[in-house]
Amino acid sequence: MSVNVILFTLLIAMVFLVIISRASGGEPTLFGHQFKVVLSGSMEPTFQTGSVIAVDSEIDTANLEKGDVITFAESENKLVTHRIIDVVQQGDALMFQTKGDNNENPDQQLVLADNVVAEYTGVTVPYIGYFLDFSNSQMGTALLLIVPGLLLIGYAFFSILGALREIDPKRKEESTPS
Repeated sequence: MSVNVILFTLLIAMVFLVIISRASGGEPTLFGHQFKVVLSGSMEPTFQTGSVIAVDSEIDTANLEKGDVITFAESENKLVTHRIIDVVQQGDALMFQTKGDNNENPDQQLVLADNVVAEYTGVTVPYIGYFLDFSNSQMGTALLLIVPGLLLIGYAFFSILGALREIDPKRKEESTPS
């Protein structure tokens, strides 16, 4: 496989990753699954900080049970992924008691079923979350789009120079009298 193909594939992959991240509001979505970056150690050793987990946002909260790992809105701008340790039914309201695997105590507030946004699918990719988090920053977006492009242009430049060097000795041979 030529370096040209590798660099071009890298460029396309980076552009695709950045576009998907921006279009989905920061979290890439692929095949109906959202990918969330793990930002804290509350669920270690299940997920390491900096990992990416796949979650399914198409869930029926009535089917959730003790032991399931859910992502829920703790506040307007904060999502949390913790394990259900108890299911509580109070009248018509379905709620969940949650706890991070690495936390000593359960979460202080019960989670309303309406606040559950996704369920963990069992897919974890370690360390790539640092890369995704960086790619969502302005500097990261610029670097991920510019660097592969510059590498591709640089490779093309050196390929052209190499081709010109091959042509030049052939011309000298043709023009020298025998």
